[in-house]
Amino acid sequence: MASVTSTYARALADVVFDQHLDPGKTLLEAQSLAQLVASSQPLREVWEAPSIPPDQKRALLDAIVAREGISRPVRNFMAVLMDHRRIKFLEPIVKEFGQELNRRLGFTEAEVVSVRELGQAERSALEAQVEKLTGHKVRARYEQDSSILGGAIVKVGSTIYDGSVRGQLERIREAISS
Repeated sequence: MASVTSTYARALADVVFDQHLDPGKTLLEAQSLAQLVASSQPLREVWEAPSIPPDQKRALLDAIVAREGISRPVRNFMAVLMDHRRIKFLEPIVKEFGQELNRRLGFTEAEVVSVRELGQAERSALEAQVEKLTGHKVRARYEQDSSILGGAIVKVGSTIYDGSVRGQLERIREAISS
């Protein structure tokens, strides 16, 4: 599945950069369609059914595209996925597409977990520190988890920076026990 998702994600990213489209707008449109497909089982069944003629599937797609204001390149991408029976991979393709755009634009994604909602100044300072560590601009997603007691945990790719109180207590416990 990884090769399927990355192949289609890279292809859509190629279209975005070759046609000088707005990457953010294109990603939002793709995410919107992916969310619509994920939330509608009847729509998935129609688009995945081999017994329904492709022109009927495209007519439904065109109606949705017109209603949602989706761009022609994203519409065409969806049609390709339908024609190649890849709609079931739409969500992971769109996720990979977002990551591919970030790579090409020089961004890295970070997941930040803190005990409380961080203010804008705290977010900016934290993102600046992560930018220094990674050498890339950062797009951060923030979550809250009261179990970390304080501080923050930052995950960038497979690397975890644990500055939480819980993590510090665990490291102290390990040091004492060894």
